[in-house]
Amino acid sequence: MEYKAPSSIDEAVMLLAQANGKAHVLAGGTDLLVQIRAGFTKPTLVVDVKNILELRTISVADDGVCIGAAVTGAELGEHDAVKAAWPGLVEATELIGSTQIQGRASLGGNLCNASPAADTVPALVAASAICLIAGPNGQREAPVEQIVTGPGQTSLKNSEFVVQFQLPKKLPRSADAYLRFIPRTEMDIAVVGAGVNLTLDKKGICQQARVALGAVAPTVLLVEAGAKALIGSTLDDAALDKLRAAASAACNPIDDKRGTVEFRVDVAGVLAKRAVLIAKQRAEMN
Repeated sequence: MEYKAPSSIDEAVMLLAQANGKAHVLAGGTDLLVQIRAGFTKPTLVVDVKNILELRTISVADDGVCIGAAVTGAELGEHDAVKAAWPGLVEATELIGSTQIQGRASLGGNLCNASPAADTVPALVAASAICLIAGPNGQREAPVEQIVTGPGQTSLKNSEFVVQFQLPKKLPRSADAYLRFIPRTEMDIAVVGAGVNLTLDKKGICQQARVALGAVAPTVLLVEAGAKALIGSTLDDAALDKLRAAASAACNPIDDKRGTVEFRVDVAGVLAKRAVLIAKQRAEMN
């Protein structure tokens, strides 16, 4: 196995193209190195993208926030502007592993590892995040929800990798939130995760909403029926009950050692409802 650490996007694309599908991108390594040591994957080449400036940069502009795909959880958690604009996404990122893992783990790695239980993906989907993807034919954009196609599978071509995440400008009286349920108090894999992003008008009526669920289907779910239940309401009990029902109805989970199908279906509705209440409180303060 070879290891390369390119310093530019073009160099990384070239290395991936030459490997003809037998290379893996290392954005943090907290999943990939474990998989290699366990023998689950055997790449002929590992391309470490942490030396590429565009993947290590956070930029804040009038039209939104751009977060490099290899920015670590620790760096994101220390960025005041991102924490202020997207607290739910930062919360999701900071749930990944221990303090040591936070120094390596990245948004790009968490997404492209393609685990149904990835914490940052529901938060990114709820935030309407767009991926900037580099490949042999240049760069293209795609919504985060289009990247993962199944457990361990993505829509990225062999020579492509995610460069950055683009988050839209935060609207007035808007906020996001992320919650998850795990068997332990920390450092565990989500049984259910729920990300919410919403916008209120001056009267407290919900104008926009996005609801995303993780660990309850082969890929993260964008629950449009849940958003529809919220829009036009004051997020009262009736709307929240409809949201809870829609979230539970959208689930297609499995039984495993962390939770049963029935448990996950029920918890998905509960977490979605709680995340909305947190986002609502934050939006009212903006």
